[in-house]
Amino acid sequence: MNLRRLLISAAILTVLAGVTVTSLTAQQRRGPGVPAVGVQLTEAEENDILLMRQEEKLARDVYLTLYEVWGAEIFANISESEQRHMDAVETLITRYGLADPIVDDTVGVFINVEFTALYDQFVLDGSASLEDALNVGVAIETLDITDLEAALEETSTRSVRRVFENLLNGSYNHLSAFQQCIETGTTECPAQPGQDDGTCTGDQDRNMINQGGGNSGNGAGQGGNGPN
Repeated sequence: MNLRRLLISAAILTVLAGVTVTSLTAQQRRGPGVPAVGVQLTEAEENDILLMRQEEKLARDVYLTLYEVWGAEIFANISESEQRHMDAVETLITRYGLADPIVDDTVGVFINVEFTALYDQFVLDGSASLEDALNVGVAIETLDITDLEAALEETSTRSVRRVFENLLNGSYNHLSAFQQCIETGTTECPAQPGQDDGTCTGDQDRNMINQGGGNSGNGAGQGGNGPN
């Protein structure tokens, strides 16, 4: 498999998915309830939250499927971390009264056809060989890092920054684990789920958001002003 081709095709599909999210009206982006806080997110922040919820499901679903194909523990371990990533973004969706784009949590099922196509392509490419599957992991984490870094540039809301920074740390660690597996030719890699992968537990993420954020998760200092 040509990894460069895979990354390019994945990036195109991810952009298309982002366009689909961006095209939603404010009413479509928001749930039937009211936000749990008085902070009003920007349209860009809302779009990024909804996009990352779907991207984290994409990563989880692909890794679960590739674990079934190859039985490599790295996919099982990282899929657990991706589930926590999904849960962390869900706390933001609930807090800010957004409409959750995950209406069916079945593996491989998405409301956006672009994500469905991306899932199918990743699974197809990753089923060719174990090395190809590890390269798919590299591609997914690279895409997540790109989108999270872009999302962080668009938000000053502390609770949103905190969650995105934790996700970004996790993605960097996942990327490193996949790369190490490829370099060493083994799947015995440091990819155990937990705090060492840059994520918080569900309760920690929930408490952090309810308290309004606090310090940035990657040592960047205070994450904005005001009671966000």
